[in-house]
Amino acid sequence: MPIRLLSPEVASQIAAGEVIERPASVVKEVLENSLDAGARTISISVEEAGKQLIEIADDGLGIPSAELELAASRHATSKLVRSDDLFSIVTLGFRGEALASIGSVSRMTITSRVEGEKEGARLIVEGGKAKKPTQVGSPVGTVVRVEDLFYNVPARLKFLKADVTERRAIDALVTRYALAYPGKRFKLTDGKNVVLQTSGDGDRRAILAALYGVDVAKQMLEVMAEEEGYKLSGFISPTSLTRSNRKEITFFINGRWVQSVSLNTALLQAYHTLLMVGRYPLTALFLEIDPREVDVNVHPAKAEARFRNQDKIFSFVQRSARKALLAYSPVPNVAPSLWGGRAAPVESNSVGLDWAIGHDETPETREQRLENRDQLSVRSAQSAVGSSNEQTTFERIPLLRLIGQIGATYLAAEGPDGLYLIDQHAAHERVLFEKLMAQHELKKIPSQSLLTPAVVTLPPQTTQLLITQLPVLNHFGFDVEEFGPNTFQVRAMPALFAGSDPSSALRALVEDFEEDEAPLKDEVEKKLAARVCKRMAVRAGMSLSADEQRALLTDLEACDSPRTCPHGRPTMIHLSVDLLERQFGRRGAR
Repeated sequence: MPIRLLSPEVASQIAAGEVIERPASVVKEVLENSLDAGARTISISVEEAGKQLIEIADDGLGIPSAELELAASRHATSKLVRSDDLFSIVTLGFRGEALASIGSVSRMTITSRVEGEKEGARLIVEGGKAKKPTQVGSPVGTVVRVEDLFYNVPARLKFLKADVTERRAIDALVTRYALAYPGKRFKLTDGKNVVLQTSGDGDRRAILAALYGVDVAKQMLEVMAEEEGYKLSGFISPTSLTRSNRKEITFFINGRWVQSVSLNTALLQAYHTLLMVGRYPLTALFLEIDPREVDVNVHPAKAEARFRNQDKIFSFVQRSARKALLAYSPVPNVAPSLWGGRAAPVESNSVGLDWAIGHDETPETREQRLENRDQLSVRSAQSAVGSSNEQTTFERIPLLRLIGQIGATYLAAEGPDGLYLIDQHAAHERVLFEKLMAQHELKKIPSQSLLTPAVVTLPPQTTQLLITQLPVLNHFGFDVEEFGPNTFQVRAMPALFAGSDPSSALRALVEDFEEDEAPLKDEVEKKLAARVCKRMAVRAGMSLSADEQRALLTDLEACDSPRTCPHGRPTMIHLSVDLLERQFGRRGAR
């Protein structure tokens, strides 16, 4: 094929693909321009997840009428003059590609006025073609209106994710910048709903409270460290407040949101040995360094960064976060009194266990019950095989004799074939899950009204996700309703979880969803039940009375799949008599 030059329209669309990947990219580029312009108030409005409309208005310096057409041209910027400026960038934008890229894949309107001009100017760009600017009346500042995003690039429009996912990306972006710039007033509107609004009073903890709720904001640990020209500030979560993914780890470098594997690793090293495997902290950290020490000209989206002294910065972040963790949450020492006697019994309602079965059972009635259970399971298995191609295997565990609790986390029990060590949290997860799903199959999930409704505040990016799940929640015995911006009220919850924290159950539904997960597709009910049961189950480190331990063992024995929790983690470890004899040298070692 002959070599030819691309047309300007095709070239601009290719370049736009590197900068404008989704509606959130438009918001990011224009938002950063507003911050560079010194705006004190920034209002963002979106419709249909940004595909139909994105409008960002600010009260910044504005664009002179004579320069408005030039501002929408490619490689036009007021922030760089010489190539050396690339190595000491102090502004968020510098490439001169954002407005041109947006205009090439949308219908864009820019209205702006600077102080000293009587009138403002308006520029319309459609598919990369700009019309002549017109004079209009407008306040000082700039309004960028982007309509019909990707209307002329249908392939790009086709590959956008679901509206709820695109909204979450926009919400998460604006949330992060609101935390990074607490002295600015942000307002985010989705249709007629106000998703986020900050006062601009400079209080980051108040913004955390608006985003995550007062309880979470109170728990966050403040980080303030300065060393050899590096400064780190912000908040990290205590070890008791975690997420199942890294999405809530946020780093800003000199006011710019970046995604850095090095910084994330440094932070996680600070939590080393303090968090369970698969759990991650909730953080918002702001690193200030000499602009000459960092290169942000790595990727067209300016989302990555490279450091001149990466090892030094890695060590600084790790030590600063670790110091804050140990200062606010020192590593606990085991009280000597715990070794001398038995822990005090815990009220049954505090852990949500069901003591109705197995508490006062005699050996005879227990044996009869388990025999009936096995017969019922066999009939259920035969029925399932007859109606489905899937083969279900029931792995029973033998009757166990309780020995005691180890480390307030594990139960030790004796079986006919050896010793069993049982993870109380995983075991209780399995028990709650099977009871809840059994009630679900019978379509009889008892619900219990709360004496005082619980009010829960969620981050904007998870609000829409929860709204889509409200019908499923109601089916499972929850009574949840909207109670203001990003706020919900829990009026009732399943009786199975009586005595548990309703807000914890609600958060469990939305905190662990991955970006590409479709929450209302197949298996959503099982996923939802598993998430809630995990949060409601008795925790590691919680002392149980002897009766509570026996009841948990009995309920676990009655489960169809007692050897794993709903997420696949083992509930127990079996040490056979043969293995014990070999370890103690009673038989020859292999």
